[in-house]
Amino acid sequence: MKASEMREQSTEQLNEQLHGLLEEQFRLRTRKATGQLDQTHLLQTNQRAIARIKTVLNQQSKKA
Repeated sequence: MKASEMREQSTEQLNEQLHGLLEEQFRLRTRKATGQLDQTHLLQTNQRAIARIKTVLNQQSKKA
């Protein structure tokens, strides 16, 4: 999802997405540690999505 699309969402929706991504990140890290993760690029993709949401949340909090 693009940052411009995220800016249109509410803070609650973004927090829900962030929580889901953090859970997914935990699962991906666990799979990597046990050697079950073949697609290691998913970690980087997930981390960037988390950073994107945190950036939008920070921008929204400074606006208000």
